[in-house]
Amino acid sequence: MSAGYELAQVNIGRMLAPLDTPVMKDFVDNLDEVNAAAEAAEGFVWRLVDEYGDNATGFRFYGDEWLIVNMSVWTDAATFRDYVYGPMHRPFLQRRREWFEHLAEAVTALWWVPAGERPTVQDAEKRLTMLREKGPTAEAFTMKETFAPPEA
Repeated sequence: MSAGYELAQVNIGRMLAPLDTPVMKDFVDNLDEVNAAAEAAEGFVWRLVDEYGDNATGFRFYGDEWLIVNMSVWTDAATFRDYVYGPMHRPFLQRRREWFEHLAEAVTALWWVPAGERPTVQDAEKRLTMLREKGPTAEAFTMKETFAPPEA
């Protein structure tokens, strides 16, 4: 990690049903615990929260009422990866098809932001679109194909 940059990530999901339905109950019921684990994880810097301050389920992506967004900032790709595939988050990742449609296009994008900068949903839409159109580049990449931060 470069001291001048932090790693931003966005991931989206197209819900199978509204958040207040039985289909989404386990997902919604575990958001606080999963988010608390992220906040306690090594390398965590920030996460997007809506006006209620608990999670980001109030935001939509690409203007689509069925697409919800998760966005956070980490010190580096290794600590983000450790959290995603760690014991708290991985079980929910493995269950994602219970709550979200499989999308053929990329649903996760990573990019470097200057330390202290907090990306917006519009920034994330731009980066995910860039990844979908151009594939992994230094401006928008994946966990499988990461890029080093810009020179500070």
